[in-house]
Amino acid sequence: MAPRDLDRLATAARKRRLDLGLALNDKNAKAAGTSKGTWQRVERGEAIRPTNYKKIDGLLQWAPGGCLAILRGDEPIESSPSEGDPGVMISKLPPEALDEEARNVVKLAAIATAGGLTSDEIKKLADKVVKDLRANGML
Repeated sequence: MAPRDLDRLATAARKRRLDLGLALNDKNAKAAGTSKGTWQRVERGEAIRPTNYKKIDGLLQWAPGGCLAILRGDEPIESSPSEGDPGVMISKLPPEALDEEARNVVKLAAIATAGGLTSDEIKKLADKVVKDLRANGML
């Protein structure tokens, strides 16, 4: 990992921790299954073991892979505890990710069931379905 990627993660992790109102202490680190020292290394821009990044993700309420996404130059997906079961984290996908997933489902369904459609027709169908779902508040 390049130092600038680790610095980017350090900045994002520190900001997220402060946004969530979390103290950088042993109690919070232990709740995440890591040590305060590991958490401090992330915020100092130092590398940690890959398995520990997932623990930091949970601590910062990012979906698994959030830290690694930042290290790649992407953005993490936020998650929050489920109201029904606080042990379950619910990820909040950005609207464009939902749109893309819906398009992919429509495309695969069209390929599997509607023989004879061209790739342009399948793309137009997928775009129309996503537009209609969004207009009806379903996406």
